[in-house]
Parts: sequence; C-alpha cells; structure tokens
Amino acid sequence: METVPVGARANSSNHSVETRGPRAAQLGATANGERYRTSIGEFDRVLGGGLVPGSVALLAGDPGVGKSTLILQVAAGIGSTDPVLYATAEESVSQVDQRARRVTVARDDLLVLPTESVEAIIDEANLRQPRLIVVDSIQTVTLGSVDGGAGSVVQVRESALALTRYAKETGTAVILIGHVTKDGNVAGPRTLEHIVDVVLQMEGDRQNAWRILRAAKNRFGATDEIGVFAMEDHGLVEVPNPSAAFIAERAREADGSVIGVALEGSRPLLVEVQALTAPTTLTMPRRTANGLDINRVHLLIAVLQRRLGLALGTHDVFANVIGGSRIVEPALDLALALAIVSSHRAEPIPPDLAVFGEIGLNGEVRGVPRAGQRVVEAGRLGFRRVIAAGRTIRSAAEVEVIAVHSVREAIEAAWSRPSPMRRVTATSHG
Repeated sequence: METVPVGARANSSNHSVETRGPRAAQLGATANGERYRTSIGEFDRVLGGGLVPGSVALLAGDPGVGKSTLILQVAAGIGSTDPVLYATAEESVSQVDQRARRVTVARDDLLVLPTESVEAIIDEANLRQPRLIVVDSIQTVTLGSVDGGAGSVVQVRESALALTRYAKETGTAVILIGHVTKDGNVAGPRTLEHIVDVVLQMEGDRQNAWRILRAAKNRFGATDEIGVFAMEDHGLVEVPNPSAAFIAERAREADGSVIGVALEGSRPLLVEVQALTAPTTLTMPRRTANGLDINRVHLLIAVLQRRLGLALGTHDVFANVIGGSRIVEPALDLALALAIVSSHRAEPIPPDLAVFGEIGLNGEVRGVPRAGQRVVEAGRLGFRRVIAAGRTIRSAAEVEVIAVHSVREAIEAAWSRPSPMRRVTATSHG
C-alpha cells in the first residue's frame, strides 16, 4: 500500500474535503460592533453601549423590584423602530397591556405572545423576524422535547440553550427575565449564567424608590458600571445625577453620618454612610451592615479597637449606606470608620467634608484609583474639604484636599479647622 505524506495529501488538488458545521471566519471580516440603542441611557450604560445583535442577556432581581417594568420600557424603546416579541408565561395579554398603560409606553409597537412553550416562541420569531425577544420568565417556559416541569434544572438549562442557539443563528437579541433565590442568587442551574452573554442584577428595596442595575457578567463590556433609577407611579425614571439624589435628604448636623466618594465604573458616586453605636448587655455585641460587606465592617471595628483604643467591645454597631445601593469598594473604609467614631463620640462630622480611602490592618490609609475624579465630583456638589490618602491628588476643583496617612490623622483632621497648609492644587488627571 502506497503511503502519502500528510503535506502532500493536503496540497493535492485531486482530493476534495467535505466540511460539516460552521466554517472558520477571519476576525477582520466580522461585524463592526453594531449595537441596538434603547431609549434608556442608564440601561445602555450598564450594557456598554446597548444590546449586541445575537446576544442573550439575563436580568435577575427580587420579586417586585421592577424587572418586568424596566424590560417593558426597554422593549418599547426598541419597538418604536423595529419589531419586538414579548413572550410572557406569567401574564395574559391584557395584564401586559395594563402595565404598559401604567408606565405610558407605546403599546402598538409590541407583539405579545402568552405562552409557556419555547417552540412556540421560536416559531413566532421565525414568522415575525423581531429585532428583540423578551422571555418573562426563563423559569416558567418549557421545551416540549425535555422531561420535567417548568423551573426544573433541566428545563431551565435546555430552554436557555435553545433560545441562545436561535439568537446566535439569526442575530436576534434575547433578554431573559429570571427569578432569584432567598440568598439573592439567580434561581436555576449555575450553568444558566454561563450560557448567557450578559447577567444583569437589579437591586433595591420595595419600600425604597431607588433601583440599582449592575452587570455581574458582560462579554461585550465592563462589569463595573451601574444604572440608577427611581421607581415612580408611571414606571422607572432614570437618575442622571445619583450623587445629588443620594445625599439630598442628609441630616447635616447628625452624628454618625459621613459622605464617602465611591467609584462605580467610570462614575464617581457620593453616598451617605451611616453608623450607629449603642451600649449592649449582650455577651456578643451585634454587628449589622446594610449595603456594605459585613466582613469589612468587622475588620474596621477591629482596627478602631486595636489601633485607636476605641471601646467598641461593649457596643452594638450598625452600618448603613443610604439609597438602597450596595457598595463593596474599599474606598468607603474611611467614611465608615469616621462614621463609627462620630457616632461613638456623639460628634457630627462637618457638613462640607467628604472622605475616601482604603484602611489597612495597621490603621494606615491607602490611596484608591481615580482620586482626582472623586475630588472633582465632591467639589461639584458643594463639598469644600476632602480627606484622602497622603499622596498628591491632582484636582482642578476649588476643594481643600487634606492628605492623611492613618485613621488617627483622619480623625484629627475631620474635626479640625480648615488649614491652608493642607491645600493641594493641580490639574484633574489624578
């Protein structure tokens, strides 16, 4: 038997090669990053500029937080120029119509399909050729070829896979609305979050008007941007200046209240950090955090006790971020530490002061990224003093930047009079 070298066989013109499935594509010849803009700028910001054709996004959140309301407004924004298919397994057409009337969106631009069948959704999409498909919710639809009831692990996984295949094959954008567990995690199999391209989480308390939209996963953009909304009678309203909204109702002469400057994506965000210390008779004092990492709260309490001798072992400590947002950035360490000291001393922080900085275990204050932007944002909202880490912060704002190296220095500076010797001036690139 004659053997033929592999190279010779590959180069021979006498042999045809059959291919199965998709062919390899050169990256330079692919699409140029087109996105579908919605009428909601905060939603587009979180996505990185809008919906990507053929992408699948999963929106999760607590019941009643406003997921369906937001997506109905998004669908109406795209539906004003392109067809949108809204598949609902939880509501009838009349119920969706009533909600659309309440949030005052254009109802004539939406195609509503009340069904639990994934096959029916795909068949209707093939007929209508929509630009966007909304499925409300992924835990309530089923695939006929798969055993198990709606919401089961296999049904959720296979239904998501079928809709994802359709999105990739046709270039149709798909948004899946999902439920969450008591722990705040997306309900269903963990693979669901791996199947989709984008995972959006909507946060907020139903007793609070603020809603925060953030991306936990985004294959087409950053995951650190947030969108801020206010829940009104006529639907969700964008909050273009969340810093001013979050601190608008601050009690200026109250102890335990400090304005911290966080960074969410490219947006500096001023938030009110509150702390309350109260004597306790319990053997183990309570430590409670709302909107903050409880482990970070424990760490800062330990630093204040060990490095400053603050007697917190016999006090309950409660910490809170106003506005219903959850901030995990270490830049709020200094704000929380000063809020605890302020409450423990019963001495208010001066109302024209904002702070930011990370605190180490030795009580040192460390620098954080984009310090200059934070200072500018504080100055724009009327704050005239900022306490931050002891390095040159370049800012064009008319703000006195007080450079500190430790928590002890920060405490001394917070209750001291403004000093021209501590003023830092430069440009705004720091």
